[in-house]
Amino acid sequence: MMGKLTLDNYIKEKLKDPRFREEWEKSEAQYQITRQLIAARLENGLSQRKLAQKAKTTQAVISRIESMSTKPSLGILERLAWVLGKRVEVNLVGN
Repeated sequence: MMGKLTLDNYIKEKLKDPRFREEWEKSEAQYQITRQLIAARLENGLSQRKLAQKAKTTQAVISRIESMSTKPSLGILERLAWVLGKRVEVNLVGN
């Protein structure tokens, strides 16, 4: 009998495919950045629009970053972090 299909089980199974694993790993940094930006925005009680105003950008830019449909520049990440009371930290790690 097959176990209950969950997102974690599905991903675990898909990660056995080397091509899928490579793409998954390429997107991990962007996913973590996005997750942390959304969490910080919500912690600060800001809407996308309010965050955009404070960072001197548009709500559409924030939406594209949060939906991972664009890769933000370091400059916009630093502006957003500053507005959110955070800082950008880069940590290069080995495989």
